[in-house]
Amino acid sequence: MILLMKNKLLMLVCFLLTGSGLMAQSVYQWKTASAGGYTYKYVTNDPTKARFYTLKNGLTVILSPNTKEPVIDFRLAVRAGSNTDPKTATGLAHYLEHMLFKGTDKFGTMDYAKEKTLLDKIESLYEQYRGTTDAAKRKEIYAQIDKLSGEASNFSIANEYDKMMKSLGGNSTNAHTWYEETVYKEDFPSNAVDQFLALQAERFRAPVFRIFHTELEAVYEEKNRGLDNDSWKINEQTSALLFPTHNYGQQTTIGTIEHLKNPSLVEIRKYYNKYYVPNNMVIAFAGDFNPDEMIKKVDKAFAYMKAKPFELYNPAPEKPLNSIQKIDIYGPSAESVRLSYRGYAESTDQSMLLDLISSILSNGKAGLLDINLNKKQMVLSAGAGYQQMKDYGIFTLMAQPKQGQSLEQAQQLLLEQVSILKKGNFDESLIKATVANSKLGLLESFDNNTFRVEALTNEFILNRGQNWNKSLNGPDAMAKVTKKQIVDFANQFFKENYVVAYKHKGEDKNIVKVDKPAITPVNTNAGQVSDFAKNLLAQPVKPISPKFLDYKKDLNFGKTGIADIIAVQNSDNSIFSLSYRFDMGAWNNRLQPYAAQYLSFLSTDKYSAEQISKEFYNIACNYSFSVSNEVATISVSGLQENFEKAVSLVEHIFANCKADEKALEGLKARILKSRENSKASKDAIMNGLTAYAQYGANNPFNYTLSNEEIKNITSAQLIDILHNMSNYKHTITYYGPKTLSDFTTAISKLHKLPKEFTPVAPAKTFAYAANTSNQVYFADYDMVQSEIRWVRNGGLYNTEWSPKVTLFNSYFGGGMGSVVFQTIRESKALAYSTFAVFSSPDKKEKQYTMVAYVGSQADKMNDAVNGMNELLNELPQNEKAFEASKYNALNGIETSRITKTGILGAYFSDKKLGFDHDSRIDEYAGLKPLTFADIKSFHGNNVANKTYNYCIVASEKKVKMEDMQKFGTVNKLTLEQIFGY
Repeated sequence: MILLMKNKLLMLVCFLLTGSGLMAQSVYQWKTASAGGYTYKYVTNDPTKARFYTLKNGLTVILSPNTKEPVIDFRLAVRAGSNTDPKTATGLAHYLEHMLFKGTDKFGTMDYAKEKTLLDKIESLYEQYRGTTDAAKRKEIYAQIDKLSGEASNFSIANEYDKMMKSLGGNSTNAHTWYEETVYKEDFPSNAVDQFLALQAERFRAPVFRIFHTELEAVYEEKNRGLDNDSWKINEQTSALLFPTHNYGQQTTIGTIEHLKNPSLVEIRKYYNKYYVPNNMVIAFAGDFNPDEMIKKVDKAFAYMKAKPFELYNPAPEKPLNSIQKIDIYGPSAESVRLSYRGYAESTDQSMLLDLISSILSNGKAGLLDINLNKKQMVLSAGAGYQQMKDYGIFTLMAQPKQGQSLEQAQQLLLEQVSILKKGNFDESLIKATVANSKLGLLESFDNNTFRVEALTNEFILNRGQNWNKSLNGPDAMAKVTKKQIVDFANQFFKENYVVAYKHKGEDKNIVKVDKPAITPVNTNAGQVSDFAKNLLAQPVKPISPKFLDYKKDLNFGKTGIADIIAVQNSDNSIFSLSYRFDMGAWNNRLQPYAAQYLSFLSTDKYSAEQISKEFYNIACNYSFSVSNEVATISVSGLQENFEKAVSLVEHIFANCKADEKALEGLKARILKSRENSKASKDAIMNGLTAYAQYGANNPFNYTLSNEEIKNITSAQLIDILHNMSNYKHTITYYGPKTLSDFTTAISKLHKLPKEFTPVAPAKTFAYAANTSNQVYFADYDMVQSEIRWVRNGGLYNTEWSPKVTLFNSYFGGGMGSVVFQTIRESKALAYSTFAVFSSPDKKEKQYTMVAYVGSQADKMNDAVNGMNELLNELPQNEKAFEASKYNALNGIETSRITKTGILGAYFSDKKLGFDHDSRIDEYAGLKPLTFADIKSFHGNNVANKTYNYCIVASEKKVKMEDMQKFGTVNKLTLEQIFGY
C-alpha cells in the first residue's frame, strides 16, 4: 500500500495538454457556475470537465464525468503523510493508512462493546511497551498484547471492508502514503454509488484500530522488503543528502526500525484527529455519473464531518548545495550510477524548465542521452527525469555501465551531456517536438478515469486545486520557452551541487532487519457479517447489462494483396495504430529478437540511426519491432495526419537498413552485460525457477543462445531477417479514423507484399514436466526475505473451465478479501504479499498452472509454507465471501467495455483459445449457475493433495537445507542452469 516514488502526474498533465496549434491556442481560465443548488469552480477548455466544489464543512469535492463505461474511479486524499509524522514516531501516517481498512464500531465487529474493552487494554499495553527498555519486560508485555489480541479477535471480522467492496463490484481497493499525502483508492460500478458513499462515509467516521499487531507485522514485512530493494536504498540515502533539513530527507515514509518496533495507538489516534478533517481532505470521482446528482449525495454522506484548525508541515528553506556528495550502495542487483539535483517547488517556472530539460535530455527517441549515449551504445542504458513534490523536486540522471565500464566513467558520460546542454549544442526543434508529442498523449490519457482522478487529486495535494488553470496553461508557457532560456537556466542550475549514488554489486553489511515477534494467529471470523454490512448489501441496485463484442460487426475484415486486414474505426479522435502481426517469434527463429534489437542502431541509405529517431519524434509518432516467443509485431502509431510519413519511414527502414559492424559489436557487448545483470535480479531468477518447475531443464526461459553463439552472430544474419520480414505471412491491423476502404487504398500504396509468403520454420515445442513428486527448486540470493512460489501444471486448456477458474481465483487467492490473504496475512501475519491463482494459458494447446506465492521473512518460511499448504489442501467454506466473489466476477463482465485497440486484442486472444466469438459470453453464462460445491469440487480435483514444485529464492545463510527437504527433493540450481548461459 505504500508508494515511495510518486508519479509526476501534475507535470505529466502539463506535457499532455499541449500539442500542435489546436491545443496551444486554448485559454484556461477559472469560472464559477451553479447547478442543482451548488456552486462550483471550473476551468474553461478543461478536457476533464472537472468541477471543483467546496462544501460547507470545508471538504473539497472534484467531479470529472466520463460516461464511456459504467464505472467510477474514486480517491479520498488527505494532505498529510510522512512529512507530518512526529519526529518520535516516524511511519505513523503509513500505519494509520493500514488501519483505515479495519472498520469502525459498526462494521468489522460482531460486538463492539465487548471488543472495545479489550482494545482499550491493548492500547494501554502498547504505551507501556513503548516506554519499556528492559528486554525481558518488553517480551512479557508483548505476550500480554498477543494474548489480548487473540481474545479481541473473537469479536472482530477481518477484512469486512474489503469484502463489502468486493460485493459492490470493486476491483482495486488500495491506498498509498507518501511525503505529503495519504490517498485511498477505489473503483466501482456506477450503479453502486449510494452503497459506496455510505460505506466510505462510515469508514472515516470513527475508525477502530483493531487487529493491530498482525497488521503491524505486515508493515515489518514491508520494511524488510524495502531492505531487499536496492532502488529504495538509493532513494532513501540520496534524499537524506539532498534534504538535510526537510523531512523529504529526514523522515522516510515507512519509518525507522526503532519506531516501527515501538508503535503507539494513542499517537496514531491523535494524528487521525488532527489531520483527517474535511478542510484538509479531497474526494475526487471520475467516471459515469451526473455531477449535479453526485454532489448532493457526497454532501449528504459527509456532512457529519466538522472542520477543525490544523497546521501542516512548514519547513525552513534548505540552504543551497555547494558540493558533490557521494554515497556507495551495496546489494545483489546490477550496478548503476545516479546523479540527483535538488529542484524547486511545484508550479514554479524553474520546475517547468526542469521538466522540459528532462525531455530534452531523455525522451526515449531524440534526447541527448537517447542519441549520444543509448543510440551510440556508450552505456548499457541512460535516462533522465524530474520528480516533483510540493516544496522541492528531484532532477535525476541515471546510467547503467556497459561491460568493462566503471561507474565513474558512466557518470562522466552523463555530465558530458549536461555540458552539451549548457553550451546549447542541441537543436532548438527539440523544444517544439516535445510540445508536439504531447498532443498524442493528451488524446489517449484523458479517456482514462484513473489518469483523470489521479491528476486532479495530485493537484489538490500540491496546492489545494488552486492552480489547475495554471497546470492546464503550462504547455503554452512551455511552448514559448526559448533555447537561450534553457541554456541560461542550465548553466545556473547544473553545478557541482549534486548527490551521486554508486550502486555496487556486493553484500550490504549494514542491513538490520525487523525481527519476527511472537504472534499467535488471530480469529478472522470469515463467515460473520455485521449488521451494517447486511443492511448495506441488502440495498437494491439497478442492474447493468453486459455488452459483448460481435467480431463480425465490431471488426472490419479486408485484404490487400495476399495479406488480411482487420480494422476498427476510431470515431473519437485522430489517433491511429497500425501493426503487422506475424505468427512467428523466437521459438521459430532464435535470432529474431536480436534482429529487433539491432534495428534501432541501424542507418539506411537515406537516414542515419539518429536521424530516424528525430524524424519520428518530430512527427509525434512511434514505431517498434517487438518479438515474443510466438508472435512478432511491427507497430506504428501517432496522429493520422502523419500516417503516410510514419508508415513510409518504417517501410523504408526495413527495406533499406544497412549493416553496421561497430553497432553489432556494441550490441553484443550490451546483450552480454544485460545477461549478467539479469542473473543479479531475484525476480528474473524466480521466473527462471518457475519455468524450470513447469517444463524441466529445457524450458522457454532458458531456450536462448549461449554467450558464445551471441558472439558469433553476424550482421548478414540479422539484416536478412529485417529485409525479409514482409515476405512472411502477417495480418495487418488498423485502428484509426479512416474507413476500411480508405485504409486499404492507403496501405496498399505504402506496404509492398510478395506474390506468396515464405514458409515459416516450425516453432520449438516444450513438453510439460510431470508432477509426480514434490520438488524444491532453490536459488541462493543475498536477501533478507525469502520468496516462495508453488507451481503445478494443471492440464490442457478447457473452454468449459473458464467460469470456474475465474470464480475460484476470486474466492481463493485474488485480492485482500480472499481466503489466502485473510489467512496468511490477516490471521497469521506470515507475509506482506501473498496470492494463489489457477492461471489460464493463452493458447488452447497449453496447460493451466496452479501458482501460489508468499514473500516472507526467512525465519517465517516454514510457517508460511505450512500455512499455504493447509489452504491448498483444504478449501475453507464461507458462503458470504463466495457470494461476494461471484457477484464481483459477474459484475466485472457486466461493467467491462472493450473498445479501441482492445477489440483487436480480444479477437486475437479468443482466436488462440479456439473461440470464434467473444469468450466472455460463455464465461458469463457459465458463472451464473455455479455454487460453492462446484468450486470446492474444482479445488479438490485440481488443487488439493497434489504434488507441487516449490520455487524458493532466498539466502542459504538464512534458510536451512533440512527445512527445505521437508517440502520435497531439493534441487539447488546454478544460475547457468536457470538462465541457459
